[in-house]
Amino acid sequence: MLILSFVGLAIVVLFILGVYVAAALGVISLGLMYFFSARPMWEMTGLIAWNVGTTNVLVAVPMFILMGELLLRSGLTERLYRCFAAWFNWLPGGLLQSNIATCAAFASMSGSTAATAATISRVALPVFRKRGYNEPLVVGSLAAGGTLGILIPPSIILIVYGVLAEESIGSLYIAGIIPGILLTAMFMLAIFFIVRVKPSLAPREDTASWKEKFRLSVAMLPVAALVFLVLGTIYVGVATPTEAASLGVVGAFVLAAIAGKIDRATLKATFLSTVNTTAMVMLVVSAAFMLNFMLAILGVPQAMASAVANLGWSPAAIIWLLVLFYLVLGTFMDAYSMMVTTVPVILPVVKSLGLDLVWFGVLITLLVEVALISPPHGLNLFILHNVRMQGAGENETYTIADLYLGVLPFVAVIFLLIALLITFPSLATWLPGTMR
Repeated sequence: MLILSFVGLAIVVLFILGVYVAAALGVISLGLMYFFSARPMWEMTGLIAWNVGTTNVLVAVPMFILMGELLLRSGLTERLYRCFAAWFNWLPGGLLQSNIATCAAFASMSGSTAATAATISRVALPVFRKRGYNEPLVVGSLAAGGTLGILIPPSIILIVYGVLAEESIGSLYIAGIIPGILLTAMFMLAIFFIVRVKPSLAPREDTASWKEKFRLSVAMLPVAALVFLVLGTIYVGVATPTEAASLGVVGAFVLAAIAGKIDRATLKATFLSTVNTTAMVMLVVSAAFMLNFMLAILGVPQAMASAVANLGWSPAAIIWLLVLFYLVLGTFMDAYSMMVTTVPVILPVVKSLGLDLVWFGVLITLLVEVALISPPHGLNLFILHNVRMQGAGENETYTIADLYLGVLPFVAVIFLLIALLITFPSLATWLPGTMR
């Protein structure tokens, strides 16, 4: 436990100093390897990095990132937003409801919370400023909607968890569908009640005609086909997640080509962005595996499991303790940092309690979602603040404080879903159980 305390303190200090996640984990791993292992340090480092880089499951990461980049540059976002605005703007909250629905739809194709939050906000914010919506609630809904990118498949975070936990990516993806849909509905319901209580926060929008709704919906059919191509093939067992990701890339390329968005400059930007993001993810995962290797040699996970077992607490009490632990971490760590540094240590504890690892994967993803929008260091909050500052007029000034205020109702909604998931684990386990 002394080693774990030292590692935890070192990680916190390096993160506070602004050291990159991969570098921080790598330095700590090499230090432990140098002082506590007789094995050749550089050979082991190379071997671990090679094993991570050649893992078949992780091939899905660059494929899903590439699919999201192609869709991002195909002009799909604006069409999605217009379609959902036509269907949901009659509800109390108007276009705020469209924010959540569009984020959920885009998340089912991009797998990235940052891409979802940044892309939808660039389309939505100019519209809201013209209509007089409450600014904190607008940016709060966009920040919250962006978090759906790591829960609704194809989620990169779920792939990372699956590799760390050696769990089926397909099962994790299917397990995220019902909680993802439920969270989307709960966000929209929260907006409904907030605006019903205080109607001045959002003006009433004109209802679109049925002809307009169906015209916009028909234009979205190829997008629905792409989502089914990715998730449907995984569910029915026709394709592995890696194969489904490849099919998704082909489908996204076809949609972008039909939209006339495929040219040399677009492809260059798409591939460069994909390589940058993939390199970041793979470097973080490689560094995490190095740290996990050393902690396993030192017996830290086993000691943790034994210490928790000796407490004599019920599984429910330990789960709520873990929830509190992740909520504290979320105030100063990002999603990938939380996932790769804690999962290998905590998994033996979860296994000792006899808990379902697929269910735990969805739970930890929800906890990471809270970290993305919880003040003061939620990643989505900074993304939204930067986007709205870029679009601000000469006489417009914004502070991040009103973003903190606007996102609080959505943080409460995620807490509620976490409580439901702990009380009713079948929300995550039922659908994977029906897979063939």
